[in-house]
Amino acid sequence: MATDLTIGARLREARKRKGLSQRELSQLSGVSLSWVRKLEQGEYAETRVETLRKLAVALEIPTTALMGPRPEVGDDGTDDLWLPVRETLLSPQAVTALETGTQRGLADAVTAAVRLYHDNRYDTLSRVLPSLINEAQDAAPLLRSQVYQLAGSIMVQTGQRDAARVALDRSVADASSTGEMLEAATAVITQCWLLLTERRFEDVRHLATEWADLVEPRFSAATTRELSVWGWLLLRGSAAAIRDNRPGEAAEMMRLANAAAVAAGGERGAYKMYWTTFGPATVTMKRVENAVIDGRPDVALRLARQVPAGLRPTSDNRNRHLLDVAESHFQLKHYDDSFGVLQQLRGEAPAWLAEQRMARTVLGNLIQRRRMLPAEMREMAGAVRLDL
Repeated sequence: MATDLTIGARLREARKRKGLSQRELSQLSGVSLSWVRKLEQGEYAETRVETLRKLAVALEIPTTALMGPRPEVGDDGTDDLWLPVRETLLSPQAVTALETGTQRGLADAVTAAVRLYHDNRYDTLSRVLPSLINEAQDAAPLLRSQVYQLAGSIMVQTGQRDAARVALDRSVADASSTGEMLEAATAVITQCWLLLTERRFEDVRHLATEWADLVEPRFSAATTRELSVWGWLLLRGSAAAIRDNRPGEAAEMMRLANAAAVAAGGERGAYKMYWTTFGPATVTMKRVENAVIDGRPDVALRLARQVPAGLRPTSDNRNRHLLDVAESHFQLKHYDDSFGVLQQLRGEAPAWLAEQRMARTVLGNLIQRRRMLPAEMREMAGAVRLDL
């Protein structure tokens, strides 16, 4: 299939090779006939990944086979809250040489900043990150790598992809320069997250697999950290595979990740290991996510009931899982339950929720079901930056 075709042209070419009419493709995929026609006629230059995946399933091809050239992404429209961070990433200014005691203090400051990240205290984090980046210029490479990984994580979280790429590339380079490949792999995990947001599923699959092979542990002698990093690489690969209509590959990666989680024993995590936890509950949450992508909301909710309710919310793990639960409730027409999950997230992580496109999508769908819009939904729309 040619690489320079539009989505509509790619879809039409794949449909004809499959020997299907537009109506037959619509019936097989569950995508409306009018939508299929408008896509092929070029009326829509873009469409949601979920729609492309339904079409790919019906056509028995990878989702990425339907995607046009990857669009250029940038920081246009980004909240000025993060302007100092972006400027510092582009032109970091080294401060005076750090002595041993100061290095230890900087390491403690990084740990504290990661707590700000997980607690969704973005106002404070945006103020401390520029100083951390500058101070890290004369720090040991591994510590500098951690600072860049933190900066990359918050840039991905807030949709600032160009800045995220700069930070994460430096994080991997700094860690790799010391031969600490396990540390570099933690930054690669975040790079995979960035690539997922850009719909570069094939790149994620290759990157996650390459690094998983590189750091694969011997289970009989593996540390919790080794198992966690390896398991998270597999989770990223599984997320890419299910989105690219490769369910068998996604399931196998998930199986291996679960084996690592069981071997790790319980839900483990530390602020200095990776920016979240890893264990059986984490794997279950990612299984929920895959079930949502796979169009099985009933399975997603059944799996969600296995996730312990007392897990500490984190911005890129537990909270994201709750959005999957909200989406599943909506798909099953449990509208009050779906909105209830959004309200829970608004109470627990309002700054994080405001950045989530998925939250705007779920709320937008809920609003379309209502003739009259209650005040609480109007307030929620403001909280997630949804234009009414």
